[in-house]
Amino acid sequence: MKKFEQSDRLNDLPEQFFAKLSSKVMEKVAAGHDIINLGQGNPDLPTPEHIVSRLQQAAENPVNHKYSPFRGMQYVREAAAAFYKREYGVELDPDSEVALLFGGKAGLVELPQCLCNPGDVVLVPDPGYPDYWSGVSLAEAEMVMMPLLEENQFLPDLTNISEEDAKRAKLMFLNYPNNPTGAIADQAFFDEVIAFAEKYDICVVHDFAYGSIGFDGQRPVSYLQAERSKENGVEIYTLSKTFNMAGWRVGFAVGNPSVIKALNLLQDHLHVSLFGAVQEAAESALTESYESALALSDIYERRRNTMVEAFNEAGWKVSAPKGSFFAWFKVPDGYTSESFSDILLEKAGVVVAPGIGFGESGEGYVRVGLLADEDRIKEAASRLSNLHIF
Repeated sequence: MKKFEQSDRLNDLPEQFFAKLSSKVMEKVAAGHDIINLGQGNPDLPTPEHIVSRLQQAAENPVNHKYSPFRGMQYVREAAAAFYKREYGVELDPDSEVALLFGGKAGLVELPQCLCNPGDVVLVPDPGYPDYWSGVSLAEAEMVMMPLLEENQFLPDLTNISEEDAKRAKLMFLNYPNNPTGAIADQAFFDEVIAFAEKYDICVVHDFAYGSIGFDGQRPVSYLQAERSKENGVEIYTLSKTFNMAGWRVGFAVGNPSVIKALNLLQDHLHVSLFGAVQEAAESALTESYESALALSDIYERRRNTMVEAFNEAGWKVSAPKGSFFAWFKVPDGYTSESFSDILLEKAGVVVAPGIGFGESGEGYVRVGLLADEDRIKEAASRLSNLHIF
């Protein structure tokens, strides 16, 4: 069969590190092993019933069988604005400051293509969500990594960014609560970021995917709650984690009108908006009871507490994350993040994600998901204790 060559743009995309991990896991499962998968980022609990019911009803409406408007239904953008007003006290214009997205990932990958030219710099957290890299690559821009170090509470030290890189930068990606470290940011940090962005004319892109998941009584802070935030950037919100709607692929970007306009323009050429029934369900999620989101955060906190206690008892000395549904644990001496992950999979049937997959500063850590029930977490700890490697 004739083989057509891929474009240079595709060949230049970063390797999907976690595809290799997934392949290893599937081989074990296919061989009949009982695998406890703590390496995934896929919510394990169902979407709340009232959201599913709205989808079912909306799917029967012939209006939703047609193409939706390119930029989404007015009601869903109004629902996003109402959500931000209710939960964060932030005023948004649904027409100029809200863009409907095919999940948060779409916006994160699209934004460098909207605002960057070849050779422009994008400031990227290290470790961080690997799909930031994909968008930068597609825009033919250049990444400059911002190390997230434990001694800085996994916040970037903006004073370490060179003057040259800062002047060339067009975008800065941030993400709190953070994937993979589980760190959170406060208002003072965002104030510092905005001052930096104003000085160098950088658009801040805050990935707020885990905005509903905070522990120890701390509610995660929205970037848009900071003064002058909309003048200097946008926030990406997804319903995937807040309402267990990962497979529904619905999110939104909110903030600076010029950035929202650029996103909408690109998406006009890529999509014809979401299935109308999904938009109706999203409206229900955003405007009806928030109790399910709060209950879900409580579940993750209980799982976190169980995991930290059980893993420490097993001999793995770990610290509790402050938000998100991930924990960021140091590997024992003598292992790399990948070799330690391989040992856990091969010898204990426990999957964790090697930190190196999130950037060079991720070496020495693994990401562990709070996406199994407490009994399975305790079983994972029991298996770890039997390895006698701590």
